[in-house]
Amino acid sequence: MQQTIEVEIREFLESALGQEIAPDEDYFAKGIVDSLFALELVTFLEHRFEFEIDVEDLSLDHFRTAVNVAEFVRKKTASPTAEVPRGGSH
Repeated sequence: MQQTIEVEIREFLESALGQEIAPDEDYFAKGIVDSLFALELVTFLEHRFEFEIDVEDLSLDHFRTAVNVAEFVRKKTASPTAEVPRGGSH
């Protein structure tokens, strides 16, 4: 079964944060997360979607919302669609 990148990212966020996250909710501005969590998110993205996040990619705007993160992942993986097969390497 395939799942959109955004849904998978929201599932990670909700599991890690213990609460529902709206697709466009800025969890940094709301104070729900901190810089330590940002590192966890970067690690999750690199492992799940199998790409490397470079120093120049570390703009907070890429990581503020699930929508922004999904867009960033699509650009980094050059995925023309929003779907990623389940069961990738973790």
